[in-house]
Amino acid sequence: MTRRAVLGSLGGLGVMGTSGMTGTAQTAATDPAARRAELYALLGQVPQRDRPVSGEKLGEASRDGYILETWRLDLNGVEPVPAYVARPRQASGRRPGVIFDHSHGGGYAIGKREFIEGRSYLQPTPYAKELTDLGYVAICIDHWVFGERSHTSEADMFKAMLWRGQVLWGMMVYDSLRATDLFLQRDDVDPARIATLGMSMGSTMAWWLAALDERIKVTVDINCLTDFQALLDRKALSLHGVYYYVPALLTHFTAAQINALIAPRAHLGLAGLRDKLTPVEGLDRIDRELQQVYAAHGHPERWSLLRYDVEHQETAEGRKAIVAFLQRFL
Repeated sequence: MTRRAVLGSLGGLGVMGTSGMTGTAQTAATDPAARRAELYALLGQVPQRDRPVSGEKLGEASRDGYILETWRLDLNGVEPVPAYVARPRQASGRRPGVIFDHSHGGGYAIGKREFIEGRSYLQPTPYAKELTDLGYVAICIDHWVFGERSHTSEADMFKAMLWRGQVLWGMMVYDSLRATDLFLQRDDVDPARIATLGMSMGSTMAWWLAALDERIKVTVDINCLTDFQALLDRKALSLHGVYYYVPALLTHFTAAQINALIAPRAHLGLAGLRDKLTPVEGLDRIDRELQQVYAAHGHPERWSLLRYDVEHQETAEGRKAIVAFLQRFL
């Protein structure tokens, strides 16, 4: 990973109204660059998108068939961002790259360790090993209030940022975008073959990141493709952490409309039929609308939503489907 920043751009960041937009298919037909800029503008007062970013490699070690690198990144100019990068032990040349997005689950002290150690609701093989066994290079950062950044509570950080005109989720997404900038500069990563995946909070991060960043070619979201209106209808807002809530979001976007910005790039969603965080009627709505969007793009095969009779967890069948999807499209 180089110390030099990639000066990525999302285009103009002015907010555009959504008056007259009545559905995801109609929204997808508007200028996607303008809609990405509109979505980005909702993230609050984030640092400049083109500020210099850098990384310092702290060390590396052999672990379970792969090499684990430990990094400290300067992504936002506010606090350092600890990160892991896992690479295949004997791979050469540029490899597909994956941005792994860790979950929440109340595990504030865990953060990026989920990448190498797993979680109770994930399959036994941690994703650092799963992905490197496939020949991929992967990165995972500690997000705000998680892992080595868990020095302040989620609620206190949310409130402090709100006072400053910031949004906790916006700062999280910003860090993911800038980590992607650095990751794509690695000599062993193929910038044309980049995926993002995650579970729960990491699922939400995966589809937000892919919606905003066209460099993401494959998206896999596990158990958090939540339709906002369905959550409101069920009076279930407390099931998601306070980090999840972005001011004025519903006046601009539905969940389906955010996800439509990923099309026609490959996107696999996985969900539990008994998962209260993702009401089934909401899954139905998102699936129906995204099927229309991908069909309109001429690539219906690039969108799939798989459902399993479980609660908030990854299944063995789901893990196999994820691996197959990555191998097919990445």
